[in-house]
Amino acid sequence: MSGIRDLDATIAARAGADPDGSWTAKLLAKGPEKCAEKFGEEAIEAIIEAVKGDRERLTSEAADVLYHLLVMLHARGVTLADVEAELDRRAGVSGLAEKASRSE
Repeated sequence: MSGIRDLDATIAARAGADPDGSWTAKLLAKGPEKCAEKFGEEAIEAIIEAVKGDRERLTSEAADVLYHLLVMLHARGVTLADVEAELDRRAGVSGLAEKASRSE
């Protein structure tokens, strides 16, 4: 896999697969809440490795986080293009100004 778009395409392709033969299909079949739970678990594992300072383990956990984020988004019908559009909207805007605009 060469990038996040390839990973996203793989998730989309496996979404309709037999859950007995695909972890992605199995996870999606359990619903958006389970997908969110798995994303949270992986995020916590990444945080732990970041605090510990284990670069190799953090890299591995970060890959898991990205995978589970994309699965969670897919489960709720949010596309990678949707997220990219939001990032484009925020480009060139101060992080502080962007955060303040959300609380209005």
